[in-house]
Amino acid sequence: DELIKNKLEIESKNINITDSINYAKNIQTALLPSHELLDRILPDHFILLKPRDIVSGDFYWFTHIEDMSVIAAVDCTGHGVPGAFMSMLGSAFLNEIVNKEYMTHPGVILRRLRKEVIRSLHQKDGAGESKDGMDIALCVIDYGNMKLQFAGANNPLYLVRKKESEAPGDFINYESDGQVLYEIKGD
Repeated sequence: DELIKNKLEIESKNINITDSINYAKNIQTALLPSHELLDRILPDHFILLKPRDIVSGDFYWFTHIEDMSVIAAVDCTGHGVPGAFMSMLGSAFLNEIVNKEYMTHPGVILRRLRKEVIRSLHQKDGAGESKDGMDIALCVIDYGNMKLQFAGANNPLYLVRKKESEAPGDFINYESDGQVLYEIKGD
């Protein structure tokens, strides 16, 4: 009888926890950019997001300001619920930095994001401190000048161009059928 009682209690708690995490997934998904916005601004795009758990530390972020689009692909430390908390912080900080403070230079955005994460998690630069944070690839597309700017923290930019196009600086490239895939490392 005691074993059956304990089993039913564990099953009930598991259902409650799973239901709660599934609801959190709805909230996390609602914070992602709308597909309608992305389709309107970037008609030739794709998104591959395959979370390991119900909620995730991986997210993408997008905004469009005047004649510029700011795009980020982010991998936060942690999986599941801890990663999801980090992704919520990252998304909120990006909204603040870009949409409210109108910062559009990728390197400046990343430096500011790093400072906000360190400040909010009370991190120090000492040995043995937790290093929770985000690996991120962040691009700004300036449509007025037809320029793409990139900054990355441990994540690269992958850029596909026609073979005869000008090479984009330091890169690793892979050629196929008149197209070149450039991998530009984030530092």
